[in-house]
Amino acid sequence: MSSRPNILFLMTDEHRADVAGFAGNEIVRTPVLDELARTGVVFDNAYATVPLCLPGRQCMAVGKYLCNSGVRPEPGCDLPPESPTFARLFAQYGYRTVCSGKLHHTGWDQNQGWMLRIGVDHYEGNVLLQNIAGKVDSECQRYEPLDSLKSDVKTMQRELICSGAGPTKDKTCMDATLGFIRDNSSPPNCFREQPRRKEPRPLLLKVSLLEPHYPFQAEKDLLDYYLPRVRPYLDQETFPHQFLSGDYILRQGKDVSEQDIRRATAAYYGMVENADANFGRIIDALEFAGHNLDDWIIVYTSDHGEMLGEHSSWEKGQFFEGSVRVPLIVRWPKGFDGGRIISRNVSHCDIFATLCELAGISVPEGLDSRSLVPFLRGDNPDWDNEIISEMIRKKRVLPHGALMIKRDNLKYHYYGPDMPEILWDLEKNPEETVNFIDHPNYVKIVKHFRICRKEFINRL
Repeated sequence: MSSRPNILFLMTDEHRADVAGFAGNEIVRTPVLDELARTGVVFDNAYATVPLCLPGRQCMAVGKYLCNSGVRPEPGCDLPPESPTFARLFAQYGYRTVCSGKLHHTGWDQNQGWMLRIGVDHYEGNVLLQNIAGKVDSECQRYEPLDSLKSDVKTMQRELICSGAGPTKDKTCMDATLGFIRDNSSPPNCFREQPRRKEPRPLLLKVSLLEPHYPFQAEKDLLDYYLPRVRPYLDQETFPHQFLSGDYILRQGKDVSEQDIRRATAAYYGMVENADANFGRIIDALEFAGHNLDDWIIVYTSDHGEMLGEHSSWEKGQFFEGSVRVPLIVRWPKGFDGGRIISRNVSHCDIFATLCELAGISVPEGLDSRSLVPFLRGDNPDWDNEIISEMIRKKRVLPHGALMIKRDNLKYHYYGPDMPEILWDLEKNPEETVNFIDHPNYVKIVKHFRICRKEFINRL
């Protein structure tokens, strides 16, 4: 049992995949993630199973698509109690499973297999007691709903220099995490004669930060650094589709000014840098406690992306790359060589089976999860390069849910019988501004997508 590797699972909330140094962004400073990427394996076509916080996290936890996960396709609904999460499975195989920070369970089973919760987010029914899913007005501390367009405008137009809900919750998470590491490891021999106390069981430690989740609020020095440097999305046209030009749209010159957009973008970059620095503190604490991080499996991802004003859209909940594509790094120098980038399409669902295989745990039957270990070990597996992302129901707009199927560089969307289908070709049009659904060159692949869509819907 003790031979199983320790696992550090690092997670952010709403981190856009291209806002990182290792992703080629020359403005944002992410030295910790860049080093993990340099010495690990990067999956640069990784996608959220659901591009929303709660259902996306729960699908990842059970390694299943939304339709198979047990999560009811409605806002605010959790997994059924005692669901077969990877945390529960690893606990059954002798791991000490510890989660710090945002887990986003809302029912009465808010641990879902995690043996210890620290720096936690608590819910009562479907109501979040800690104000994570809303916005905090820095002047009057008044709660504002997440989907309030007025709130979005107000937040972007006011000063973004404050501690805010995100940094405050992350400070609680970090204090708890560093305290756990300190309390469960003796100092090195130079401070105390007895050797460091080793964990009697392998450890699965998940640290889940709220940053860089909206509202975007950064410390003054970070905001000052990024304001003159960022290249915000300006003069953006909305995509001509009733779903993609609906919620979360803020038009420049009408709803917000260019300066509003620039300040919000700068604050977002500052939050990404702050999250990166916090991950560095965790790694430093583990190394100070005597751990060799080359022996640990380290995973980094985010639950979904952030539109950040692209297509005049903000936040998440869409199948644009900015919203649905996520960063994903897996590092384990003891188990495989790093320094590689994998371009195949992979899903958050695949993390479950990957962790199982790396830890020597049998992968349960009935998952939608596929192990990424062959890629990690440098093989070229026979891989069905197709992934699925779903959206929960939005009663005002989307009574039947939505589906995205990505095969190679093509992304097909279906929003129900009353809305047009969409096909994007990321090779020819990475900006996602042209709908190729009726183009004669795509007839065969559109037919394939429609067959897949019907088969998928019939499973519901």
